[in-house]
Amino acid sequence: MAKHIPIRQCVACRTARPKRELLRVVIDANGEISLDPTGKKAGRGAYVCRSRQCLEQAIRGHKLDRSLKNRVDEATIAALVAEMEALPPEKETDDPASANA
Repeated sequence: MAKHIPIRQCVACRTARPKRELLRVVIDANGEISLDPTGKKAGRGAYVCRSRQCLEQAIRGHKLDRSLKNRVDEATIAALVAEMEALPPEKETDDPASANA
């Protein structure tokens, strides 16, 4: 029997992918927003594709704000972009827009 692979949806492009292929943005009990590369931090989370385009779309469209039920300020956005760029590169996957077709 095959092992169950959890599927999550990107808040920006709405593409469903295996959880490990997405980045989790989490807000903890103190209201601090950060990237959760392990996917195990406590708190409310939202998933975004591992691309700057999806992160920017999620920020511009206030999709992270809605998913986290909290306003994401400019300083936090800059920190998230810096954190994402510091992550080790993942193997490139297909364009998320083409997966919806």
